[in-house]
This record gives sequence, structure tokens and C-alpha cells, in this order.
Amino acid sequence: MSRSGTFRKTLQGYKAFFPAPLPPEPALQLDGELSLLLSRADRALGAINTIASVLPSPELFVAMFIQKEALLSSQIEGTQSSLVDVLGLDEETEPTVDLGEVINYVQAMNFGLERIRSDEFPMSLRLLREIHAVLMQQVRGGKDALTPGELRQSQNWIGGSNLRNARFVPPPVEAMHEALHALENYLHAESELPVLVRCALIHFQFETIHPFNDGNGRLGRLLITLYLVWRGVLDEPMLYLSAYLKVHQQEYYDRLTQVRVDGNYEAWVRFFLEGVVVVSNQVVSTTRRIQRLERDDTDRLIQSSVGPSGVMLLRLLMRQPVVRVKDVQQALGVSYNKANTLITEAERIGILQQITPGRRNRKFKYKAYIDILSEGTELQLSDQA
Repeated sequence: MSRSGTFRKTLQGYKAFFPAPLPPEPALQLDGELSLLLSRADRALGAINTIASVLPSPELFVAMFIQKEALLSSQIEGTQSSLVDVLGLDEETEPTVDLGEVINYVQAMNFGLERIRSDEFPMSLRLLREIHAVLMQQVRGGKDALTPGELRQSQNWIGGSNLRNARFVPPPVEAMHEALHALENYLHAESELPVLVRCALIHFQFETIHPFNDGNGRLGRLLITLYLVWRGVLDEPMLYLSAYLKVHQQEYYDRLTQVRVDGNYEAWVRFFLEGVVVVSNQVVSTTRRIQRLERDDTDRLIQSSVGPSGVMLLRLLMRQPVVRVKDVQQALGVSYNKANTLITEAERIGILQQITPGRRNRKFKYKAYIDILSEGTELQLSDQA
């Protein structure tokens, strides 16, 4: 037994993990190097809040960063889609199963944010079930197979082909309900632990309880952002922590396992805080690069043959970086010929690039913008969590 819980043999003959309630006992040791790292993580999140407060149109960056987090979190689970695939989806295209998962993640994030920002829906198990229902709608086999929004009613496991050779077996159903009740209480309990540390503990506990038939990894990573926004330490959901978890995917799983086996919460918290620092710095750097790109390309379009109309096009591209001629026509309220002229000129000066073959229903991408946003989302083969 460790301070995180105990592995016990069930009546059915397999070993499952029964988590201890939070906070850990003995208490976390947040001194020395860990204390300094916590200060760095706090400052890094503060930098995101500062840059979000001075952006002229923060909703544009928030929307793009949510899509990036959705893609990265889904890639950790084995989804094989690119950011261009996500941004280029339109009402005439039937999304693949992989793309559907990413779209669901975006919708689940927005749904959760709307709920927690209202006075009627604090963070709760009920809210997590509602978010899960959005996250898992019509994915992998359909609604009935995945019971979206419903807690599991049987034993699940992670890795391996059955309960006896699984890499990890979460608590049985009855113990799962007890652990979830304790976790819900911890979400609202008074605590001297810093919010970032509490967030790390909550993510670990949720992943360990594994309360749904599917989608636990994605919902657990959604929970990170939602909790930080709910607690007021992150003003806008611009932290795509899955970028760090994807790069260090094996260590991510190893650190969670280490807590379960050895009770080493401190190593997990250190890993989590390092991720917050790294990704926060990336967010600030990415935002500044996009701002510079916007200024430069605005000047290029104004100086081109399309003149001020190019500014309207660029504002559209910042919201929708993959477009067709008719998208520009409808969004800007111009004729088809005018929209085509705008796109042709933007393509000539290297801002837009055609990404579909032929001349019918062509799609163009804002290449430099997408290149910046796509960093870290490159496809790679990985085991499903």
C-alpha cells in the first residue's frame, strides 16, 4: 500500500487499484526545488493572462488554441488528424471518425466553459457527465455503445487484453462511486495547497478512477483547463498542456503509475508544473509571432493591388485560416469575382496557398499562420492510452 491507495485482489481473481482520497497523507513536500518550480509556473500562467488582456481580439486566439488543444489531446489517444484537416472542415464535408473526435473535444470544451462561467453550474460530477456526453457523441461505434455521459457499470482496464494481464485496473464500480464522491468533495474543499498543485492531484485522481467506458484521458485533460479557469488562475483557455503531454507521453504515463505504485506525488507534481511552464512560454511566444505576422501581412495586402479590402480578408483568415472563394464572398459581403480577386492576389504574394486540386470548389490555407499554430501537432504513431 502507498499513500495514493492500494492494489487489492478482487473476488474475481484480478488485482484492482483502490485510490485513497485527496489530499495525500502524509502531506506533499512543496519545498526546495519544487517550491521554486511552482513560482515559475505561477509566473508563466500570469504571462498568459497578461498577454490575453492586451490582445485586441482575444477570442480569435482562444478559438485557435482550443482547437490545437483538442487536436493534441486526441492525438495522444491515437487520433490521426492534422490541424489543416480540422480547420478545413466545412458544412459540405462529412468528418471522419478521427476528425469527429477532435470536433467533439472543441464542443465539449466550449460547453464546459459556458457552464462554469455561469453561476448555476459549479465544477461537479454532474457537469463532468454532461461534458462527457458532448465529448463522446456519435464516436467509435455510436452513442449506445459508448454510453456518453453515463458512468461505467462494469470493470474496465488499461493496456493488455484482459483484466489479468492489464497494465492498470482502476477501482471496481462500487469503489469507483466512493472515489468519485470523495473527488467531488475535494473540488470544493478548502485547502492550503496552491491551485496548480491541486489541479495536478485532481487530474491524477480522475485518470486513476477512470469512471467512464471511454474518453477518460481526453476528459481528464479537459478537466485541467476547466479547473484552472474555474479557479480563476487562467483567464482564458489558452493553455494547450497536451502539447507537453504528447511530447513526453511515456513519461506522462510513467509518472501516473509511479504515484499509484510508490505514492510519489511529488514527482508527478514536478512533471505537471514543468509542463505548465514550458507550454505557457510557448503560448506567449506563439501569440507574439502571430501578432507580428498579422502586422506584416496587413502591410503587404494594403500595398498590393487589392488595397484596404485585403485587411478585411486578413481578419477573416485569422478566424478561418482555410477558405474557399464562396467563404470569402459570404463573409465579406462581396461579389464572387471580387472574392476570387482577393484570393488570387493573396496567393500571388504568398499569403494563401491552394491545398486542393483542380479549379472547382478550391480550398486555400493561410500557410504561415497555420505553420505557427501547427507546431507540435505533427502526426506520429503512438499507442492508445
